[in-house]
Amino acid sequence: MGEGAKATSNKYYNNKLTPFLSLIDSAGFPSGIQFFVESLSWCDSFPFSDNRHIFPHSKPGPSYPKARRDPGKGIQIKQLNNMALSYLVWMLLLSLVGGLGVEGVGLACNWGTISTHPLPPDITVKLLKDNGFNKVKLFEAQPGVLRALGNSGIQVMLGIPNDFLAPLASSVGFAVKWVSQNVSTYVSKYGVDIRYVAVGNEPFLKTYKDSFLQTTFPALKNIQAALIKAGLGEKVRVTVPLNADVYQTDSGLPSGGDFRSDIHALMISIIKFLSDNDGPLTINIYPFLSLYADPHFPVDYAFFSGNSTPIVDGSISYTNVFEANYDTLIWALEKNGFPSIPVIIGEVGWPTDGDSNANLQYAKKFNQGLVNRILRGQGTPKRSDAPDIYLFGLLDEDAKSIQPGNFERHWGIFYFDGTVKYSLDLGKNKTLVPAKGVRYLERRWCVMAPEANIADPNLTESINYACTYADCTSLGYGSSCSRLDTRSNASYAFNMYYQTMNHQKDSCKFSNLSVITSINPSQGTCRFEVMIDVGKHDTRATSSSAGGLQNLAIRVIFVLILIIYGGVC
Repeated sequence: MGEGAKATSNKYYNNKLTPFLSLIDSAGFPSGIQFFVESLSWCDSFPFSDNRHIFPHSKPGPSYPKARRDPGKGIQIKQLNNMALSYLVWMLLLSLVGGLGVEGVGLACNWGTISTHPLPPDITVKLLKDNGFNKVKLFEAQPGVLRALGNSGIQVMLGIPNDFLAPLASSVGFAVKWVSQNVSTYVSKYGVDIRYVAVGNEPFLKTYKDSFLQTTFPALKNIQAALIKAGLGEKVRVTVPLNADVYQTDSGLPSGGDFRSDIHALMISIIKFLSDNDGPLTINIYPFLSLYADPHFPVDYAFFSGNSTPIVDGSISYTNVFEANYDTLIWALEKNGFPSIPVIIGEVGWPTDGDSNANLQYAKKFNQGLVNRILRGQGTPKRSDAPDIYLFGLLDEDAKSIQPGNFERHWGIFYFDGTVKYSLDLGKNKTLVPAKGVRYLERRWCVMAPEANIADPNLTESINYACTYADCTSLGYGSSCSRLDTRSNASYAFNMYYQTMNHQKDSCKFSNLSVITSINPSQGTCRFEVMIDVGKHDTRATSSSAGGLQNLAIRVIFVLILIIYGGVC
């Protein structure tokens, strides 16, 4: 390139493209876009007439070339065509950037991985992006998951399990090592956009019986110190995800809200520390659990329909428990001197199985109401600013503890394999779409043999054995498979074990009571699964990371630019 061309490029880059490239850099986009935009500046005809409609704070740029009139030849068509082509290219660029998630309201969710057959990370990241999720909360640092999130444009809240709180609390060195291995490495080497480190997970739950009261705050302080030492103190903030049971109201109204007396002083110390370090308070709210715990709880009050008898608190009327619960926290914060600390809803959702109130209809009703609030940017009566809300969760997890209830394995808005459970209107004529590129085990099921007798003395023992090592929570009372007859009930248990064991030899042998079939035995609401083949899943659909498809699109557009501008520059 000659010096004259280089000078032209530098002029356009310095004066016109800097705001755009800064936007690209802050969004975590691949460097291919930057190269693409800089390339456009080689052409003097690149259409920056007045870019204030794109960058409101930038100065007007050079005008469009004016069509010159020749009394003998009229308008010079070539220049007009070049201007039109330039405009077309600019529109293509905006379309590409829009497709990469720069504009529009993004969604956030929790990505749990406690599954016997987890959806591959690359496919999961693509699932997130395809459905408009630009923020994700992880419960622990898993290398494969973090690498897949690299250069994806998805912001990450990275969790630390409660088991790490004691060593983190006892040693700053341990915290420094943890941050180096799990934050610094993935930020610098893989381009993971980690925004928060979540220290612990609901550590003050009453059911934990004070197990983490002495370690949570020291661990939080040591992680903050480690982030500062790593030079990440301004980029990555700390928080502690807490259950809503850390606050309460003696009056039964939000205005009576305050923190639990047994942890009051500790909560104030933690909140002050978060406030001093620009960290948010993270709270998990579960209207489903209110309904689950109290058979007399008004069902409509758990949803956002507005049909419930309101709870009146002064001049405010509450028609859903989500707003009442959240505002109880806001009152507690105000009473203790923190009226403006940012609050994140770390978990909120509705399960689809494992209880009579955990079903597809209720889950869709609740989550659609929640998504509508997010898309509208709706706050609550006490705090009008909408908080970041992380849906719980993305996928079902068949290996989670069921100590809270059988529903624990069924919180996903997608099934374990990324298939859609129910439709959700995501705005702009978009709805949920399934995962792509998932590969399964062979379509075979293990069922009770036709000749087997339900009176066989080995049947009960065989079912119990199968359900000890596989997920049979859908067979529980009020669940999706609760209406099966005895034979189908046994078939479901046998098949779940067979699938969990990856169709291994002898995994469908239950005292001569079972047989393998190629006919899908699913019936009604009861799904007989075929598991993901975790050894042979299709990674071609997502390249090595979610950024692969972005870069491919960039290259396609760039080739188009070269073709169009071949006769223009």
